[in-house]
Amino acid sequence: MSKRILHIHAHPDDAEIFTGGTLALLASAGHHISIVTMTPGDCGSRHHRANEIAAIRREEAARAAAVVGADYLCAEFRDLAIINDDASRRHVTALLRRLQPDLVITAPPSDYHCDHEATSLLVRDACFAAPAPNYDTSAFGDWGPLGSIPHLYFTDPAEGLDRQGLPARPQFVVDITSKLEDKRRMLACHESQRLWLKEHHGMDDYLETMAAWSAKVGSQADFEYGEGFQQYLVHPYPQSPLLQELVGPERVRRA
Repeated sequence: MSKRILHIHAHPDDAEIFTGGTLALLASAGHHISIVTMTPGDCGSRHHRANEIAAIRREEAARAAAVVGADYLCAEFRDLAIINDDASRRHVTALLRRLQPDLVITAPPSDYHCDHEATSLLVRDACFAAPAPNYDTSAFGDWGPLGSIPHLYFTDPAEGLDRQGLPARPQFVVDITSKLEDKRRMLACHESQRLWLKEHHGMDDYLETMAAWSAKVGSQADFEYGEGFQQYLVHPYPQSPLLQELVGPERVRRA
């Protein structure tokens, strides 16, 4: 049976970097994929004004999602201004109610970027709140509650390191070797990021950096290329291994 999969991360290109291969696997299996970015990447340029780069990056994100037949939506927060507060929590909860996911993938709780960490907290709590009828999100749209808490997964942090620079080993790794080229095509759509990542992050070639990171993650489970995940198994979130089942047990190994 087809499932509704939602990847919600902070910025355009985050979904592609961390889970592009897995999303391609899920899409090819017939599941409905939605990619949401919390911001349009409005601070991601030294050469364009915020509104200009935001428009460019929204268009790039939509093209990247289309590579695997996914929908794209921006939540229209702003870079470095995603705050874990009541209004933001209701906003994200309304997004979940609108998209009705069976499974949600989001940023890890500990990462190098404040936007990643705030997104992780907001999405975690929105998954809990979305089925509660009395949690009012009407300020952000007239969407009914979810039937149940969706399955929740965290991606790896950037470079597999937490905020303290310590290794954050995934719970399991998905083999994306067969979909690396789809992941590369998705990420290549984010053309404006090449200059920004070179100037601000010191990445000479973000496509090759992605491949190197994917190879490093894959090596933890004896795959050529892989993507790492942690399933959030705290009560009362779902305990069954839905993502592992959807990509196929032959493509999953513990790290």
